[in-house]
Amino acid sequence: MTKTSTYDYNLPKELIAFKPVYPASSAKLLVYNRTTQTITHTTFEHILDFIPDDTSILFNDTKVIKARIFGTKPTGGKVELLLNRPLRNNTFSCYIKGKVRIDTILSFNDKLKCKVLELLEDGSRVVQFFKDDRVLDFLSLVEVLNDIGHIPLPPYIDRKDEKEDNQDYQTLWACNYGAVAAPTASLHFTPKLLEELKEKYETSYLTLHVGAGTFKPVECEDILDHPMHSEYFEIPQNSQDIINSNKKILAVGTTVTRTIEYYYQTKQSSGEANIFLNPLNKPKRVDYLLTNFHFPKSTLIMLVASFIGVKKTLGIYEEATKKKYRFYSYGDGMLII
Repeated sequence: MTKTSTYDYNLPKELIAFKPVYPASSAKLLVYNRTTQTITHTTFEHILDFIPDDTSILFNDTKVIKARIFGTKPTGGKVELLLNRPLRNNTFSCYIKGKVRIDTILSFNDKLKCKVLELLEDGSRVVQFFKDDRVLDFLSLVEVLNDIGHIPLPPYIDRKDEKEDNQDYQTLWACNYGAVAAPTASLHFTPKLLEELKEKYETSYLTLHVGAGTFKPVECEDILDHPMHSEYFEIPQNSQDIINSNKKILAVGTTVTRTIEYYYQTKQSSGEANIFLNPLNKPKRVDYLLTNFHFPKSTLIMLVASFIGVKKTLGIYEEATKKKYRFYSYGDGMLII
């Protein structure tokens, strides 16, 4: 249960989704009922037929930044930078392709520059951005990135971002800039489906800014040795009230699940969440989960296993593979009830 190799499975490359389906609600949905231990194959447009009555549904309202930018080094060599997250005093964590040294100045379009301040052991870099000699805070930087940046598609989507990704890789309700990866379980909702869902269920929002660490593989032999990444979160009062109540909760995505469980166990309504949910650290508050299909040996598939166990998780993934479900961020999904 704690061996990383236990969470491996074979996925044919052709099942990795490089683009979403249209409309989004036509994506496949695998529904697993834990009470009856049955699997139902359907599509997202029928999800309301399966969510239990009197369920409160929580969404993540983070907004993806155009976090990937291309520029040059002082030598003229090309460089690619992926913004990860803001730090203190207008500094930022990022990942830079290519060797850089402390005090190196990188140049980008629209007169944007950044100075490398620290080289960290995890491969990330601490930088400060400036334009016309003015140091940029987070929102000022986002404004520039909206003009020159690219949507940071996941590393396994082996293509350049396209105009459609600006909409496809963003939830309908995204409003708080800060993520470098989308909460992908939410990408299946169309305006019509969302409206129908809100008419039938109580809905609320919280914020967790998904970082690049969500794609970090578990490389140690024992999952409990994995250094779990942290991500900034905020939970408004109305969502806290739902979590503190006795209402049944459906978490739309692993990011919502982690946020709820971190709050439930620590009572912190904002800050850095680094909870690692797995079969030895099961959810205590979330009742139902809507999620996509995740990487082998990832913390996300381990989170799924925290709900239904390793054996059942791998059995469901094998079934999804046989039924030609589409995997990962732009792929199909699973509802656990």
